[in-house]
Amino acid sequence: MTKILGHFQGAGLMARVLRSASWLLIGYGGSQALRLASNLILTRLLFPEAFGMMALVTVITVGLALFSDIGVGPSIAQSPRGDDPVFLDTAWTLQVIRGGILWALTFVLAWPIAQFYAAPDLMLYLPIAGSALAIAGFNPTRIETAHRHLLVGRVTAVDLASQLLSLIAMVVLAVVTQSVLALVVGGVLQSAVKLLLAQRLLPGHRNRLHWNKTAADELIRFGKWIFLSTAFWFITSQGDRAILGKFVPLETLGIYNIAFFLASFPMALGYAVNQKLMIPIYRDKPAHADPSNRRKQRMLRAGLSGGLLSLLFTLAVAGPWLVGLLYDARYELAGPIIVILALCTAPAVIVMTYDQAALAAGDSRLFFVLNAVRAIAQTSLFLAGVLWLGLPGGVLAMGGAMVVTYPVILHLARKHQVWDPQHDLVCFVITLTVGGIALHLHWQEIADLFQQMRP
Repeated sequence: MTKILGHFQGAGLMARVLRSASWLLIGYGGSQALRLASNLILTRLLFPEAFGMMALVTVITVGLALFSDIGVGPSIAQSPRGDDPVFLDTAWTLQVIRGGILWALTFVLAWPIAQFYAAPDLMLYLPIAGSALAIAGFNPTRIETAHRHLLVGRVTAVDLASQLLSLIAMVVLAVVTQSVLALVVGGVLQSAVKLLLAQRLLPGHRNRLHWNKTAADELIRFGKWIFLSTAFWFITSQGDRAILGKFVPLETLGIYNIAFFLASFPMALGYAVNQKLMIPIYRDKPAHADPSNRRKQRMLRAGLSGGLLSLLFTLAVAGPWLVGLLYDARYELAGPIIVILALCTAPAVIVMTYDQAALAAGDSRLFFVLNAVRAIAQTSLFLAGVLWLGLPGGVLAMGGAMVVTYPVILHLARKHQVWDPQHDLVCFVITLTVGGIALHLHWQEIADLFQQMRP
């Protein structure tokens, strides 16, 4: 035990990696526990259509955020000027301006989007939810500085505290209003509490409005490809719900949203850890500089993939039983959806760590190409799958999209000398094996799902 704890001590890179990874796991685990508690309480206070409506609100607000992301976080993480107060203040100023513009856009877009989805209530809910985007624009760059130096303990505490307080507020509002408004206002309160706590509790540079042309040029030059990448990432991460909102009833979309919440937990955890840890690792300990660096990266990659795939396989095997335990009969169809979702997201987990090597090297252009190919493949296949086989066909298309995208991922990984073919092959074979077992166990539930949701 003393030897193990010794690896976590000191100011070295690996010690900071281990501490940060621990905090990220604690933070994300705590966050998902709170989300699950919220989910279980709110599904008993509200109705499936409420979660379908909130899914549409989330698609639009997340879409606005991603379609306007200029990569302030990755810029601070990888730039030599990432600790320069002038650089940080310029980045913060850009962030504040962006937040205000996004909020204004929610007012502009509310009516046409409400017409498109035939959901008049979106005209009220979108501008309210959009205020969270303006609030988030004032988040201090001390959050990104903490991630840059792999010192994320207080950031984790801030995130969990803001989420807990918003959960309490949502439950109270749900009891009082019996309306989607509880979910919308709860999200706004979470952003407001996070801003307040971050300003008061996080150490470091205190931001002020400032504009430096050199810093702005660097942020925009690096961020232009991040901007395009995140636009396509929106299509990848939210396109399924945007498409389903047009083709299925709100009740079905609400059930899918519950299934997605449970099945996406390992994937979202992986992205949270990957995005915060891998850039500093690739930046400070490049694989081509020393064989020991490559060995450590392979060990970290194997540990991350093994842990995440284990969670996905557990969900694939136990998904229907889990839904039966946690939810009432209205959400029964979420069970087989979880099985398919878990298996179809496994390929994305296997190759998850490669893309950050491009950002660590400043190659945001290739990062954009990868996201563009992935988004186009997934959206086109998802739409075809929904039109042909309904909701289950769209879910199956997610796995197919990753197979189509793999050659681009391979090119990126080889260019930046981080490809690990043995890791990919072993994980793929294990996924096929466990996937076959899960499909065998739940074949009847999956067949019933296809029958009931046939277009």
